[in-house]
Amino acid sequence: MQCMIRPSGLVIAEQVEMADSFLARLKGLMFRRELPFGCGLLLTPCWQIHTCFMRFAIDAVFCDKAGKVLYVKEQMKPWRWGRFVRGSHYTLELPGGSLQGRVRVGDELLFADHFNQVISGEKQK
Repeated sequence: MQCMIRPSGLVIAEQVEMADSFLARLKGLMFRRELPFGCGLLLTPCWQIHTCFMRFAIDAVFCDKAGKVLYVKEQMKPWRWGRFVRGSHYTLELPGGSLQGRVRVGDELLFADHFNQVISGEKQK
């Protein structure tokens, strides 16, 4: 699945994995050696994250059910606890340094698979 900013179409991640079960969210990115640039992990539902047992920094984007960005945290180092983000439903975790200020609160993210099935937000025409 891809993640892009609407309406510009700027792709944030080419390959996004979905973590939508309790165990998948619990494991998250823990114990991985790296998360390659262009890849991400979408946690749902998710309103708070941590980087315990992680070996690298991450960028995190918290969105509501419609894909509206509520909070952005760049370069979150290992062994940190993030804040609770009220109204968050999706959290996208990316390799640290991926965002570089390109995603801001109020932006709208679109998550779509290769068959253009929309995960959040409205389907593009």
